[in-house]
Amino acid sequence: MEDMIFYDRLQFAFTITFHYIFPQLTMGLSLMIVYFKWKYLRTQIEKYNDAAKFFMKIFAINFTMGVVTGIPMEFQFGTNWAKFSELTGGIIGQTLAMEGMFSFFLESSFLALFIFGEKLMGQKLHFLTGFLVFLGSWASGWFILATNAWMQHPVGYEILDNGKFILNNFSELFLNPWLIPAFLHNQIASVVTSSFVVAGIGAFYILRKKNIEYGQLFLKTGVAFGLVSSLLVAFPTGDWNAKNVAKYQPAAFAAMEGIFETENAGAEIVLIGQPNMVEKKIDNKIAVPNILSFLTYQKWDKQIPGMDQFKKEELPTNIPALYYAYHIMVGLGTVFIGIMFLSAFFLWRKKIFSLKPLLWTIMFLVPFPYIANITGWYVAELGRQPYLVYGLLKTSDGISPTVSSGNTLFTLLGFVALYMLLGLLFLVLVGKTIHQGPNPQKH
Repeated sequence: MEDMIFYDRLQFAFTITFHYIFPQLTMGLSLMIVYFKWKYLRTQIEKYNDAAKFFMKIFAINFTMGVVTGIPMEFQFGTNWAKFSELTGGIIGQTLAMEGMFSFFLESSFLALFIFGEKLMGQKLHFLTGFLVFLGSWASGWFILATNAWMQHPVGYEILDNGKFILNNFSELFLNPWLIPAFLHNQIASVVTSSFVVAGIGAFYILRKKNIEYGQLFLKTGVAFGLVSSLLVAFPTGDWNAKNVAKYQPAAFAAMEGIFETENAGAEIVLIGQPNMVEKKIDNKIAVPNILSFLTYQKWDKQIPGMDQFKKEELPTNIPALYYAYHIMVGLGTVFIGIMFLSAFFLWRKKIFSLKPLLWTIMFLVPFPYIANITGWYVAELGRQPYLVYGLLKTSDGISPTVSSGNTLFTLLGFVALYMLLGLLFLVLVGKTIHQGPNPQKH
């Protein structure tokens, strides 16, 4: 049974991690495409229109890869996690169906119109199609986050005698106190990713001394969006999410913050350290006293329950992974704020375009928002364990008993090989698009 659970979780973790590489860019990039198109309508400067169409090509490649990698992930609800689907399908099936019916079709339909219909529709309708692509991509995030929010903090449900969950209050599903902060945090984090991608492409063009006009535009836009989104992802959205975890999942909060023992007068915040699961402490710790209590409750001496206050079965099943994922996410977020502040300062001083070390740094950092986004999701999912539906349905009770661990491992190896090919294809297509530039006829 333990092998079955391990391989089922491993396969889902691999497929969803690879899948989320793509939508985290499309959700943020769709907002920036709308901005570029809006600037073109306001100024009639052609480079803004070229920028919108250029990034919509990159959006389309990511969107296609997201669809391809998302299908196997969703099929696992019926193969590896059939019991979970059987018991909770009356609730999560509704939000997942709405995501497919409303968001996906809205996004895909108007994506095609934006790419191919500019001359036919005119500029205002072309802008509208871009806005509807943005609306569809963010609505998709809303429905997926509504599903996940219910699993993190179940509301509006009833459990029948046969163990099945049914929804008895539809409005509560979308008024879940977990949903809005999680949605805002996730969407703004996707804007951080897209900002670094846009700024990184701009830095690349400037360093290569090709498409310099577009490179400067992309760099300025990426830094502006990146500074605002990097701040918002930390406060208030990140702060709001952390307070939700402290309120609704206190055992997970203690684990991700590395609080092994309850402190009587205020909890310290651990900046650096390694969890020692044998001695139940943080090794090589650098911490600031009382700060965690103040950040969480605005009281310096507020007691925060440590892991010693919970039964073993209530604690997350992989405390070190949760702790490290959380600190990687927070650490990278802090780096992003610092780099974007520095970039904005030199942009204001009109020196950024000639600062090669900073341009190289921005280009080098492009993969790291992806890492921060993915570790953020690991925090949410590892923190919920050992439950699929927090406090109600254990992970061990949601697997498919008829699918062997050998079958799961075999298909996992197949996914790894297939996704490596897809990843290479993606890099080739995006690389070719960037090499061609926003306006191949001019350059």
